[in-house]
Amino acid sequence: MTIRHIIAGSFCLFFASFLSAQNGNVLIKNGTVLTITDGIKENTDVLIKNGKISKIGSALKAANTRVIDAKGMYVMPGIIDAHSHIALDVVNEATNPVLPEIWVGDALDPFDVGIYQALAGGVTISHAMHGSANAIGGQCETIKHRYGTYDPDELRMDGAPRTIKFALGENPMRVHGERNNVPPRSRMGMEQEFRRSFAAAKLYKEAKANYASGKIKTAPDYNLRMETLEDILDGEIIIHCHSYRADEIMMLMNVLEDYGVNKICFQHVNEGFKVAPELAAFGAQASVFSDWWAYKFEVYYSTAYNAAILTKNGVVTSINSDSGELIRHLYHEAAKTQRYGGLTDNEALRLITINPAIQLGIDKRVGSLEEGKEGDVAIFNAHPLSIYAIPQYTIIDGNVYFDINTDPVDMRIDIDPEETMPTFYETGIHSHNHEEDGCMEGVYEQLFLENHK
Repeated sequence: MTIRHIIAGSFCLFFASFLSAQNGNVLIKNGTVLTITDGIKENTDVLIKNGKISKIGSALKAANTRVIDAKGMYVMPGIIDAHSHIALDVVNEATNPVLPEIWVGDALDPFDVGIYQALAGGVTISHAMHGSANAIGGQCETIKHRYGTYDPDELRMDGAPRTIKFALGENPMRVHGERNNVPPRSRMGMEQEFRRSFAAAKLYKEAKANYASGKIKTAPDYNLRMETLEDILDGEIIIHCHSYRADEIMMLMNVLEDYGVNKICFQHVNEGFKVAPELAAFGAQASVFSDWWAYKFEVYYSTAYNAAILTKNGVVTSINSDSGELIRHLYHEAAKTQRYGGLTDNEALRLITINPAIQLGIDKRVGSLEEGKEGDVAIFNAHPLSIYAIPQYTIIDGNVYFDINTDPVDMRIDIDPEETMPTFYETGIHSHNHEEDGCMEGVYEQLFLENHK
């Protein structure tokens, strides 16, 4: 175990102590509630019980429940990032252009302090994605930012639909064709990787059906790659595709149409504004940057009006971060769409709440403040589209995971691995029974003592 994980373990213990008193119940009083789907409600309360929004109304009361006075504050759904790599380390399995069988969920890192930093920006859910080295990359994981656990399973959003990473253009061409002289080396070759893969999956599916019906005597050998591709063809996995150029976006939609696949969200999609009506007609979605482009040649042509143009054409659009830093500023990124495109407040906020929820297939559970939905909430001291807005509380499943009033100062700075850290006995943390919280106090305590003799 590295010093980073030892330090993270101390954070785990801090949060275990902090969270142990929480039970998924919280009453938010007197706030301006931005529901996203049912307008703005002034001087309104939100009651969360057992992790779900129980009631939205006035003068609500609840016994044995933490109360947050949000008078003068703005209460909105937790922000959702449809494209992130936090809680992951090496995100590209770049050894083959087609690797749908791998899954980033095998490598989630609950100790990544970036999760906590995202909470400080009001972000409650992110889409932990494979990288863009492959035409068909690995499967992704939708996570809730339940920071303070050592168990990766506690990050997973149970029941969230499966998703997978595709990529177009320069990245897979460079990694495979230019470096290793294997397809794809051109944009034409990219198309054929998709077609070959889907054609093989269809044959595999037919062989299984023929064996089940008795037409053939021998079952095809089990192949996880083909199984995953078959699930894509059957609509059981949502494609999230790294993309920039309009011609390639059109190409992939043509391929998907030929194979009867329609569940796709194009990521980045910088030239989406050129083909916005076509995206809408196909039912494709778009998760974009607000104003990033020209960082390489194939992204040379773009516009800060992209999100607004896509939105006005009826494309379900979100703004994502693709960055451990920018994820804390998604509310600022949404605000830019009012400067570039004149979206309304609600249209802009949809870009970071209900729209990414739709793209991840979780909109029945999160993305808006509605009775019965999960209690994921961000509370700001000013309207979240204001440059002066600062997140005050971030709540997941009715539990407060970020409170600016109790934000540990050492969570805001880079950790010096040479710094002498206090022992558990010096901090007094040892007095809490963390075994009940699942944080393995004895293991971390011993590691600390051994490293600070």
